[in-house]
Amino acid sequence: MRKKFQKFQEKFIEGLLMLSGTITSLTVVLIIVFLFNEGLGVFNNKPIDEGYILAINKSNSVKKLSALQIKNIFDQKIKNWDKVGGPNEKIVLINIDDISDYYTEIQLGKDFENLHFCINDYINKHKGVIAFFSESSLPKKFLGKVINIDNIKLSEFLLDEEWFPTATPVAQFGVKPLILGTLWVSFGAVLFALPIGLFAAIFLSEIAHKRVRNILKPLIELLAGIPSVVYGFFGLVIIVPLIQQVFDLPVGETGLAGSIILGIMALPTIITISEDAMRNTPRAMKEASLALGASKWQTIYKVVIPYSASGITAGAILGIGRAIGETMAVLMVTGNAAIIPHTLLQPVRTIPATIAAELGEAGAGSVHYQALFALGCILFIITLVINLTVGFVTKGKNQKKH
Repeated sequence: MRKKFQKFQEKFIEGLLMLSGTITSLTVVLIIVFLFNEGLGVFNNKPIDEGYILAINKSNSVKKLSALQIKNIFDQKIKNWDKVGGPNEKIVLINIDDISDYYTEIQLGKDFENLHFCINDYINKHKGVIAFFSESSLPKKFLGKVINIDNIKLSEFLLDEEWFPTATPVAQFGVKPLILGTLWVSFGAVLFALPIGLFAAIFLSEIAHKRVRNILKPLIELLAGIPSVVYGFFGLVIIVPLIQQVFDLPVGETGLAGSIILGIMALPTIITISEDAMRNTPRAMKEASLALGASKWQTIYKVVIPYSASGITAGAILGIGRAIGETMAVLMVTGNAAIIPHTLLQPVRTIPATIAAELGEAGAGSVHYQALFALGCILFIITLVINLTVGFVTKGKNQKKH
């Protein structure tokens, strides 16, 4: 009877563990599906607000304009239609707010009931006009021509250099500055954290007294539990003014400030994993090296570090993997300028900071909302590549050992 109860208990626990694992895996899969479903939806939409159109005179030969061309037209960088394949005609800009400058209240109507007639009349009379107004204002017998705007393309989304998701009449969704900003800050964090983390790991595993190690290691691991907003405040109060003063910059919120903060946040992971890898170096290998006449430093350099190279690499990649996804600390110290960085002394904007700053303002289901989910997809892919790299490096090293 007792054996039957033990078997039942084992089966119950086994089933409970399997159910827990299944639910967890299913939850992760559903989150990923939801993320990509929302993110990829941006490529089924146009970069213009839903319910709005751009219209031109019927005689104008232009049939299609890109989002960048429209932006340059409304920014008055393009002032003639011949620059976009149209006639030699000066471009005249008008939107629904400007129509009252050309028509009286009597012509428009007390409740703007004649608005569509006025829009129709203005577009028909001006050959160079381009008008931005709501689709509901379009008259039944429209005398103009609606400009065709392509859906957002993946190539433009990844390669365009301007991120203005709330611009009118057409939003700009170029994520290249955000991707480069994320990678640039993360690269700076690697340069800062890897040497310090490696030296600290060597000290803890090979040089420090056991009592010192027992004190320092928990303190280092405790750094991983500090909220990121605290690191952000530290960077804002200490690092940012210091960078501004040392490099004589107008502002201290730069990619360098973000790299230093992310490097500090990555240190606990790098030190802990690297130190564990070094301590797993077989004692026989160290003693053999010392027996052959090598010094302690030569043994560390020639034996310990090469043997634990995979662990050090894994620690560095995992530490930077955490840094890439960091939000609040980076949001507070990098300046949040969506420009392509050329040095670490420029303000930058990262993908996580962009999502955190803009998601609350984006209307659910809007193009801006979906574009932010697409940024989340890019961040997921970057993190996945990092994790796969860790697995590949660790697996390769384990195969060599066997």
